[in-house]
Amino acid sequence: MNTARGSSGKAHKRVLPQGNFHRFDPSSVPSPCLVIDQERLEENSRRLARLRDEAGCKVLLALKAFALPACAPILDRYLDGTAASGLWEAKLGREAFGGEVHTYAPGLKPAELPEMVASTDALIFNSLGQYHRFAPLLANIDGSERLHLGLRINPRHQEVENALYDPAGPWSRLGIDGATLSPDDLEPFSFLHIHALCDHAFEAFARMVAAIEARLGHLFEAIEEINLGGGVLWTDDDFPLDEAIAFLTDFRARTGLRITLEPGTAVALHAGAMVGEVLDVMTADQGVGAPVIVTDLSATCHMPDALEAPFTPDCLNAETLPRTLRPNEVNDPNIARVGGPTCLAGDTIGTYRFNLLPQIGERLVFTDLGYYTTVKGTTFNGTPLPAIALWDSRKDAVEIVATFGWNDFATRLGPF
Repeated sequence: MNTARGSSGKAHKRVLPQGNFHRFDPSSVPSPCLVIDQERLEENSRRLARLRDEAGCKVLLALKAFALPACAPILDRYLDGTAASGLWEAKLGREAFGGEVHTYAPGLKPAELPEMVASTDALIFNSLGQYHRFAPLLANIDGSERLHLGLRINPRHQEVENALYDPAGPWSRLGIDGATLSPDDLEPFSFLHIHALCDHAFEAFARMVAAIEARLGHLFEAIEEINLGGGVLWTDDDFPLDEAIAFLTDFRARTGLRITLEPGTAVALHAGAMVGEVLDVMTADQGVGAPVIVTDLSATCHMPDALEAPFTPDCLNAETLPRTLRPNEVNDPNIARVGGPTCLAGDTIGTYRFNLLPQIGERLVFTDLGYYTTVKGTTFNGTPLPAIALWDSRKDAVEIVATFGWNDFATRLGPF
C-alpha cells in the first residue's frame, strides 16, 4: 500500500500500485464509484484462512473498516465471522454476514442491550466498572447466558505514531491497564481483548505480543482466549506469512490460549479503488503555476482518512508527490494537485506527476481505497456518495451493486 495510514502517515512513491487495477477500465462504471476487485478480495481471504488454519486461530472481519454486504458471499467462505463496534454493526454482522459476531464499544446504552445480546456471540467490556454496571441488566436478558464475555485491556505499548489512531496512547478511553489486575478480577471473563496497532507490519505485531506477555502474563491463567485485535497487514504482498504462522503457533503452544484476530484493512488490502472524473483543470495563481484538477471525488466526503492521517492515495498513471510541495516549486507541466468539488479549501486528494496531464472528462483511478472509505462517507455540501461496483478481474466483469441518489441526501436529516 502507499502508506501506513495510522502508523506514520508518510506516503512514498510507487510506480505501479499493488493489485490488479492497472487492468481496469474506469469507463465501465459510473463516476464517482468505489470498485472492489473480487479476485483480490478472495485472495486476501484465502491468505487469512491459511493463517487461521495453520496457526490455529480465529479470524473475524472488522466491520468498522469494511462492511459491504455484497462481499459477504466471498468473505463468509473463509472467515469465522465479524467484529462489531456497536449495535448497528452487530446487527449487520448477524443479518448480512455469516459466522460469529463479537461486539465491543467503549460506551454502552442500557436500552440497546437486549438487541445487542440477540445479535452477539461475544460481548467485550471496556472496563471493570462498565461490566459491573451492566451485569445486572444482562442477567435479565434472555440469551445472555450463552455470551462469551471479554475485557478490553490497554497494553500500554505504543507502535502508532499518529495519536489520532493510537489505541494505547495517553488519555486513551479504549480499555484499562491490566498490569494492576489480578486473576481474580477476571472471573467473569473468558478472554482479553487487546488492540494497539494500525496498518503495521509483522515486526510491530511481534513486539506488541512480546510486550503483552511481559506485562499481562500473570493474567493468562485466568482466561481461555486472547483477542489480539487488528491493524496488521497480513495480506500485503511481501508480508512474511510463514513467519507469522510460526510465531502465533509458538505463542499458542506456550500459553495455552486460543487466539482471535480482527483484520480490517487486511481484508480489503489492494482490493479497492475509487474512480473519479475530471470536472475542471485550472491554475492556482492567475494562470501562473501548477495546475489544479477538480474531480467529482471528494477527500473529505469519500476518503476522509486521506485528510485525517494524512496520506496520499496512489493514482494510476501518476507518481505520488509530497503534500508539502508548493505551486512555485513546480516546473513540470504534468504535475497537478487534485481535489474534490466541495467548498472545503483543504478538500485535497493529493499532488501527482502524471504521464500526461488529465483533461476534463477523463477518469482517474485512486487505489487502495477499499477500506475506511465508504464506511466513513458523508454528503457534505450535497456531494453524492459514490456508487459501489464489484469487478471480477479474472473475467473483467463489472456489476453495480449500489447507487445513491437525491433521496439518500435529502432525507438523511429528516423528512420535509
